[in-house]
Amino acid sequence: MRKLRLACLGLAALGAVVLVVGLAMGAPSVWQPALVVTGFGISIGLGAVPALAGYQYTGWVIACACVALVYPRGFTSWGGVELTDKLLINTIIQLVMFGMAIHMRITDFRGVARQPRGVLVGLLGHYLVMPTMAFVLIHIFDLPSGVALGVLLYGSVSSGLASNVMSLLARANLGLAVTITAMSTILAPLATPALMKLFAGRIVEVGFVSTMFDVIQITLVPVGAALLVDFLRNATPRGTRVVDCTALTAAAWLVVAAALWDPLTSGISANGTRALQQVCYVAGAVILARVYYAGERRYGAVGRAMPYVSMFGIMYYNTVVTAAARDTVLAVGGVLLLIGLIHNLTGFTFGYWGARASRLDVASSRSVAFEIGMQNGGAASGLAASMGMIATAGVPAAVFSPLGNVTGSLLANYWSRRPVEEGQEEERDREEPASAQEPEPAARERAAG
Repeated sequence: MRKLRLACLGLAALGAVVLVVGLAMGAPSVWQPALVVTGFGISIGLGAVPALAGYQYTGWVIACACVALVYPRGFTSWGGVELTDKLLINTIIQLVMFGMAIHMRITDFRGVARQPRGVLVGLLGHYLVMPTMAFVLIHIFDLPSGVALGVLLYGSVSSGLASNVMSLLARANLGLAVTITAMSTILAPLATPALMKLFAGRIVEVGFVSTMFDVIQITLVPVGAALLVDFLRNATPRGTRVVDCTALTAAAWLVVAAALWDPLTSGISANGTRALQQVCYVAGAVILARVYYAGERRYGAVGRAMPYVSMFGIMYYNTVVTAAARDTVLAVGGVLLLIGLIHNLTGFTFGYWGARASRLDVASSRSVAFEIGMQNGGAASGLAASMGMIATAGVPAAVFSPLGNVTGSLLANYWSRRPVEEGQEEERDREEPASAQEPEPAARERAAG
């Protein structure tokens, strides 16, 4: 495998030369395929360099975006299916959220009682600093209204699940990181609509209830399904039977809803219809959790495959959004990179030093930095799709999310080479919830998901 990766690096170097020549000649037929070869060659070849192997996935995301920019028509529709269809995008994002949350534990919520100050600092920073900074940035830079809405949307969603991986790599307080992520997700159905109403109300009409339903559907439902899987892993026979009965009832409800949807929704308000839709999504989540648990018990490969399903999903929606919004990306992509970098680094800076000012230890402050600075790009993309603005409001998430993974990885690697002092480690261990005090291989497996 190493020889293949080295060969890909060589191919990427050759592609880069052809790319430069093609650009100099002004020949798209030369530089466009060369760009694709260079991007994917680097993505595969990064695995051959130990210091860069951690950026291989980000390389794939960037390579896919490059392909979407030079060949956009290939990623807008296949066989008459619109790849940016709202239902398709939201379904994929729900699977991504489920796959990334499958390693969460119900016990993670105990951290709220064990480390309340750290959780409070993380949540306040995440839901105050990031949306406020997004609001400031869209007024500093001249952005189209739809893209500006996407920046605000990205700044108002919950913490990204990838932040837990960064805390692990940085040897930070993993228990606190997981707890903040869990709590920010739980609060998102109230926090995100309220923030969008406050900051984005002048750009587009924001319905609090409808946005709340969208957030529940995109984040809370799949995360709830993942937590139900965790419940089943430790459930008594009686508890398993209760879930089985619930899953059967959910299946029956979906059959009835499919057959009688028009009569059920006639004469009720739009919000009432949305509420019934949420019931259907919850029913589907219960069935998904039960089927996944059965597959996981019988076939261990099911659990090992979920991180790859999530990664594919992220690459999918980043690629199709880039293709659909190609002209917008080319027009404001450079400005968005700058905005995303400022937004991201502001979160890291305030997170760390705000936590230190609140007298949190170094390890916990590192975790708070990641939790504040890294947003849930999938949720932002899903909400943009729900608004019917995937090609405008969805663009910032497609740019900011890979950028945040790069800066987060760089910061995590920097901190990993500067472990906290022994006294601070002991203080952190006394405060961490039990779920964070796993043996390192187990913790690494959980966070990598």
